[in-house]
Amino acid sequence: MNQLLFRKSLSHIVDGLRAGLCRFSGPSRVAVIYALDPHGPVFIHDSHDLLREHEPRILELFGAPPWPPCRGDQPLDGFAPCQDPELAGIVAFGARAEALPFQMWFTEHHPDACSTAPTQRWLEEACRLMVHSMQTPTATVENAGFVLQNFAVHAVRDAIVDERNTSIGLDSRLRVYTVLDAILDISKTQEEGRPPCGDMAFVEPDLADTIHYLAKFEPIERPLLQDTKHVRKLLQAVEDTRHRLVCDGTHIIGIGAGRLPDYSIIAEFRGHHGFVILQDQKICSFAHGSFLSTNREPILVALEEALVEMRWPPNHIYGVMRTVLEIVKSAQERKHGCALILDYGSPLANPSGQRLITPLNLRRLVELELAKALAKVDGALHVDIRNLRLLAFATLMDGKAVPGENRARGARYNSALRFSTEHPDLFVVVVSADRPISIMQHGAELSTRCEWQPPPRGLLDPPPLSAWASR
Repeated sequence: MNQLLFRKSLSHIVDGLRAGLCRFSGPSRVAVIYALDPHGPVFIHDSHDLLREHEPRILELFGAPPWPPCRGDQPLDGFAPCQDPELAGIVAFGARAEALPFQMWFTEHHPDACSTAPTQRWLEEACRLMVHSMQTPTATVENAGFVLQNFAVHAVRDAIVDERNTSIGLDSRLRVYTVLDAILDISKTQEEGRPPCGDMAFVEPDLADTIHYLAKFEPIERPLLQDTKHVRKLLQAVEDTRHRLVCDGTHIIGIGAGRLPDYSIIAEFRGHHGFVILQDQKICSFAHGSFLSTNREPILVALEEALVEMRWPPNHIYGVMRTVLEIVKSAQERKHGCALILDYGSPLANPSGQRLITPLNLRRLVELELAKALAKVDGALHVDIRNLRLLAFATLMDGKAVPGENRARGARYNSALRFSTEHPDLFVVVVSADRPISIMQHGAELSTRCEWQPPPRGLLDPPPLSAWASR
């Protein structure tokens, strides 16, 4: 395969992989290390510095043969997966093949991901497409990028099938593609203007009779899974209960309770979103007709890192994080915005607001619940995080205009920027009604999100690994 055609294939696969992962997990960087010859040299493509700060470990593992060993004794169809290099904050998948002696793909491990398994299956598909492009140079390489852009359903399916095959073998009769398509169809079907709520269990047909049924339908009258509207109506029967609709992948068998057979697939419908669960592990979520990696938990990593740098006792940091998390999750679930002023100054700030004669002790559950309710009132909660006390609510955050304001983010966000500029000894946590969370300090937003712009489209010219590491 000539270099020009290889670079073209690599370019399409990198672009398609990045685009697909961005849809599934949010902004995502991609890197790849590969060798075209069994004896090297090794090349790297990392246009967004995903692997920066991992240089010593990267050189140790991939600088020269032998590369990480394969995970099994026998390759499958000439495609042998390699052992995971286990880099912090990175999801990786690599493989060896006769057509391409070594390749290892990387992307970031998002802190709110339900599971890394679908992402690993995505990287595995990138490996397969690279091998295929080497074996069939005349193939239309643009198709590889298109496949990876739209690989979410396949990645979730492969993650579930791999896990089930490990435990129950290859003779499963439950068709996972059918199950996943049905989950998305039901999630988009409203009943009297309301999105679906309730749980469905998809069980192996041979094990369906082992379940305890509260109500079991006559075989001849069991609704088909493809009859989405009928299934959506039946789902109302298990709404706000611990019961589940039980399906064998083709028909709705009845309403079950209690323990399910191992490795049954559970779909939790929670209104406008939901989760796919296997063996008590969330595989992914779904919303707006698409599968997503997010567990929908608030991401407060930047706040936790800032608190750790203050060298407070770990148990106190845990108490602050737990309190903030509870208030933020309550605001998200009730779909209202809020703001928290987390004050550690000496003296404390004295903004205008509804001050309390006796501050609320947020270590007490009943007073924390009251704080959650007060967060609904316009204005911010003013919290003394040294003592975990709520000092005031409906607090106004004012200040002079500062660089970095963004009118598209709303008044709460920009007020927090101004207020944190004029009061250095505090954080401001802003929760928008549409779920994003921003953490401000010193007039700037603290963030663990990946901020980058895609490079200009064009053919890649990856450097040798040694040259990359010495930059």
